[in-house]
Amino acid sequence: MLEEIRIENLGVIGRAHVTLGPGLTVLTGETGAGKTMVLTGLNLLLGGKADPATVRTGAPAAAVEGRVVVPAGSPVLVRAAEAGAQLDDDGGLVIVRTVGGATADGPGRSRAHLGGRTVPQGVLAELADDLVTVHGQADQARLRSPSRQREALDAFAGSAHGVVLAEYREAWSRRQTVMADLAILTDRAQDRAREAELLRLGIAEVERVDPQPGEDIALAAEIERLSYAEDLRTAASGAHAALVGDDSSDVSEALAAGSAVEQAHRMLEQAGAHDASLASLATRVAEAGYLLADAAIELSGYLHDLAADPVRLETAQRRRAELTALTRSYGADVAEVLAWADASGRRLLELDGGDERLAALADERDELTARIEDAGGRISLARTSAARVLGATVSAELAGLAMAGARLTVEVEPADTPGPHGLDRIEMLLVPHAGAPARPLGKGASGGELSRVMLAIEVALATAPGGREHRPGTFVFDEVDAGVGGKAAVEVGRRLAMLALDSQVLVVTHLAQVAAFADRHLVVTKSQAGGVDVVTESDVRVVVGPDRVRELARMLSGQEDSEAARVHAAELLDLSGVGR
Repeated sequence: MLEEIRIENLGVIGRAHVTLGPGLTVLTGETGAGKTMVLTGLNLLLGGKADPATVRTGAPAAAVEGRVVVPAGSPVLVRAAEAGAQLDDDGGLVIVRTVGGATADGPGRSRAHLGGRTVPQGVLAELADDLVTVHGQADQARLRSPSRQREALDAFAGSAHGVVLAEYREAWSRRQTVMADLAILTDRAQDRAREAELLRLGIAEVERVDPQPGEDIALAAEIERLSYAEDLRTAASGAHAALVGDDSSDVSEALAAGSAVEQAHRMLEQAGAHDASLASLATRVAEAGYLLADAAIELSGYLHDLAADPVRLETAQRRRAELTALTRSYGADVAEVLAWADASGRRLLELDGGDERLAALADERDELTARIEDAGGRISLARTSAARVLGATVSAELAGLAMAGARLTVEVEPADTPGPHGLDRIEMLLVPHAGAPARPLGKGASGGELSRVMLAIEVALATAPGGREHRPGTFVFDEVDAGVGGKAAVEVGRRLAMLALDSQVLVVTHLAQVAAFADRHLVVTKSQAGGVDVVTESDVRVVVGPDRVRELARMLSGQEDSEAARVHAAELLDLSGVGR
């Protein structure tokens, strides 16, 4: 329930505090007094779009604060807790919305706060459906649309019907995804087959060549060595002779580096007995000798293994050519070729499994279709049953709303194709008076008739078995009495009062016949401040007793001091049963 709204610098409202309570509350006042700004403020609290143009001229920003009380376990409390909101000391939830005015730099920013925490505007919009149902002239126009008519029928059918609807929509959504996947796989079947064939050819070529990790690097080194075998032999022989001497070369053993180092070591070793420094140098020279000896041994082994092998060179070159052919097609080197083969093998498994995937998707599509048909059939039966009761209930309400002979029928027909909301096409037909033909609500109903049909539907929904289970506790009606007068207006007021027996109802009205049924009557007036119209705290007041009679008289005749109008106003209060 909405307990209060505080508004600052919104439209003509400078500062206002509107206190609300259970039952029926009406908001009246002369045209332009600011009644609409109260609803604009409420719309902001419910996550509506912020318009900097609504900020009062000369003010930097507008602010709206509301306090709501919701029952324990409400989805509102759950979502508020997720957003980090906290309840106040009295268990209420405070909502604040600020709107910056337009400046030279552009439109002002809008901010939203919920329970002391800054939240996105969308969070407030999420809470709106569970907090308040707002009906205005735009909502009356939307009632002409088949989708709104279907939503009203589904709401009337109850929560069990809603569960089946949820099952249907889940199956419908999943089938749409499955059918899209099927279409993609089917359309790309030829491309997949062509890709698979190319991969098979490539993998077969790699398997035939059978490259080994690092083989291309090893082959390059081997070919380089075999190609320069004689040059390598000459260099190695010369180096070996220089180290140890060689009879076949110009280097004798006496001139060899190894012999010279050995001779130096012996000389230093003998002298080292008398000088530690020379002994240390002798050790280092001995180490050099060992290194030279090792190098000489390795050169000898190298020369023994080195041989010019034209056959092996040719074999290695042919092998490198095979590897080069692979790297031209599948990678920069053997490592990349092997990585390509591995990835291609996995991709080929996916492509070869395409037929299995198609079959699995087709089976899932058929299973979902069966679920859709089953749930859709149950939905159609529930809608057909609910349509008869809703039509009769609304027709009875219309008779009480001064539309004698009017009748609403709700038709449930098979749709041309199943849709996301079921297998049916829903249409409401209105017979406005006895003898008139039934015409679609979207084409034949006037504004006044739509107002009363919408109110009758709300009363029917509120009084239906289980109809209150998932409905918000607050209803707001803006100009619901448009195009209505006389006896019809009295009956609109009576129905609003009935709806308010177990709900909070807030009505903005210009009809005394409606206002007379209110449990709480608020009047909005304007003052003058500096030659500018403004609504202040003192300009929003609750009227009772004689003040209320005066306001009803003003609404009836425009002359609150007219004795005849006052008598009529008092009669309206007596008729309504309010009597005050």
